[in-house]
Amino acid sequence: MNCCTGTGPRQSWSRVTTAFVACLVIAASGAVRVEGQPIDSASEQSIKAAYLYKFADYVEWPDGVMEDPATFLTIGVVSADSLADELQVMTAGRKVHGRSIAVRRVGPQEPLDGVHILFVAAAGIDELARLTTMAQEHSVLVVTEVGDGLELGSVINFRPVNQRIRFDVSLESADRSRLRLSARLLAVAADVKPRSH
Repeated sequence: MNCCTGTGPRQSWSRVTTAFVACLVIAASGAVRVEGQPIDSASEQSIKAAYLYKFADYVEWPDGVMEDPATFLTIGVVSADSLADELQVMTAGRKVHGRSIAVRRVGPQEPLDGVHILFVAAAGIDELARLTTMAQEHSVLVVTEVGDGLELGSVINFRPVNQRIRFDVSLESADRSRLRLSARLLAVAADVKPRSH
């Protein structure tokens, strides 16, 4: 989907962000309000689910990860059943890069084989160290929602900014998982943590 296009030099960062978020949300569900009243827990889950669905458009996995064109793009979810439910409804019948989408709840000690994007909710943060180690081995895009998520090894971390859900990105974590992130994704991140070298 190409509704989020590049922007001219005079377009403000705020407008770019709003357009990107609107693009993700409208493409995913058409029903989530990003602006206006403070975000309640249900809206927050919907917005995060929309982001997870659309992040795949802006990530390039290394050769060999999805060689079989019949392979589903699988989004794993840790400790967030309501978000997993929302994501299943949102992605039903939809495709990303021509691939159907599967949503999988990932339990404690479960391997990440076949997972391409992994959301670890705050309730599952104790599992994060183990999961990020496995994720790097399998080139999994790890997304979290805790203040120190990037420091703990995630590639993308959600956080609230002015009553909106925004996200930060760690290029170093992306490199460790051999993931290439689109410049358009980085352009609308609230913050991008650079590589240390």
